[in-house]
Amino acid sequence: MIYLDNAATTRSLPEAVEAAAYAMTEGYANPSALYNSALLAEKEAEGTAALIRTLLGARDYRVLFTSGGTEANNLALRGVLPEGRHCRVLVSGMEHPSVARSADALEEAGHEVIRLDCSGGLHMEQLERELRKGCDLVSVMHVNNETGMTQDLQTIGNMIRVIAPKAVFHVDGVQAFLRMPLQLSSSRIDLYTLSGHKIHGIKGIGALMVRDGVHLRPQLLGGEQQDGLRPGTQNMPGIAALGAACRWWKEHGDAERERLREMKLALARAIFEANDKVVFNGPAPEDGAPHILSAGFTGVRGETLLHALEAEEIIVGTGSACSSHRKGASSVLLAQGVPEETAQGTIRLSLGIFNTKKEMETAGEAIGRLAARLARFRRR
Repeated sequence: MIYLDNAATTRSLPEAVEAAAYAMTEGYANPSALYNSALLAEKEAEGTAALIRTLLGARDYRVLFTSGGTEANNLALRGVLPEGRHCRVLVSGMEHPSVARSADALEEAGHEVIRLDCSGGLHMEQLERELRKGCDLVSVMHVNNETGMTQDLQTIGNMIRVIAPKAVFHVDGVQAFLRMPLQLSSSRIDLYTLSGHKIHGIKGIGALMVRDGVHLRPQLLGGEQQDGLRPGTQNMPGIAALGAACRWWKEHGDAERERLREMKLALARAIFEANDKVVFNGPAPEDGAPHILSAGFTGVRGETLLHALEAEEIIVGTGSACSSHRKGASSVLLAQGVPEETAQGTIRLSLGIFNTKKEMETAGEAIGRLAARLARFRRR
C-alpha cells in the first residue's frame, strides 16, 4: 500500500509506539501524585515540554498538553479573550474547522469576527486595514492543511506589533510543526498549536504553546493539573510518544524536510507526465510546505478518483479529514480562489517519513492515468 494521506494522520514511529507502551505498562503512574514513580512520570512530561521548547526556540513559552490540535485551537481562541468585553477578532478564510467554528462561537457570543480574504493567499493590505480599525485577536494557520500554502508569519507578526501591539497573535501550526522551521521567541506569536499524530507520534496528544504573560481562561473545569489551565490527568502515553517523535525530528529533521520536498516534486512531475490536464492548487509544487500537494482535475470528482486509487492500493485524501464527509467543493479551496469544478475534482496528497521516491513515481502515474480515464467516462 502507498499511503499519501499523512496530513490526516501518520503511521507512528516504532520509537513512539515503544515509548507509549512503556508509559502504559511500566511508567503508568499519575504524574500529579507524590510517590517516586509519579515523579518519574512528571519528569517525562517536563522532558517532552523542554524538548518542544528547544525545537521551537520557545524559551519564554509554557507548554500546555491537550488532547490534540482541535482542543488546543479551541483553548487558544475561546480562552484568550477577556470576559465581559466586546472584542474584535481577525481570522483567515481558510482555517481548519476547529478555528473556523471557534470563530463562529465567538461571533455568536457577541464578538465581532472578520474573516480575511485568502484568494491567492492572505491579503496583507486587508490585514493592515483591519488592524488599524482595532483588534484583540488574530488567528492564522502556518501551513494550510489542504494546499500546503504557507503564511509569512514574520511579516504578519511585525504588522501586528506595529499597528495593534495589544492584540494576541495565534498560529495553528499543526501542519507546520517540525516540517517548517520556526523560532517562536524571535517572533510576535503569542499562541501556537501543535499535534502529535501529524509528526508520527500517536493520536490523542497535542499542545498549545503560550507565551509568558498571555492570560488564558480554562475551557475545561476540574483539578489543578497544568495550573488548572487544562485540568485532567495528563495523557502520559501520548506525551511520551510525542517526545519520542520530537527526538526523531531533532536528529533527522533537516535531511527529512529536504527529502520530503524532493519526493513532492517527483510526485508532481509524475502526475503531469501522465496527465498534463492536472492543476496544482495553491502554491506551485516547488513552493509551500514540503509535504502537501493539492492536485485538481476537471471532469472528475475527487471522491471517485480517491476510490479508484484505493482499488490500486494508493491512499489519498480529498481535503481536511475533519470535513471529509461534507458534500460539495471544499470551502477552503474556494476561499483560496480555486474554481468550483477544479475544487470538486481535487485530491490531497500528503507525504510522511515512511514514503519513498519510488512510490511517488508509481502513485503519480496511477493518479494521472485514472483521472484521465474517469474524465473520458464522465464525458460520455
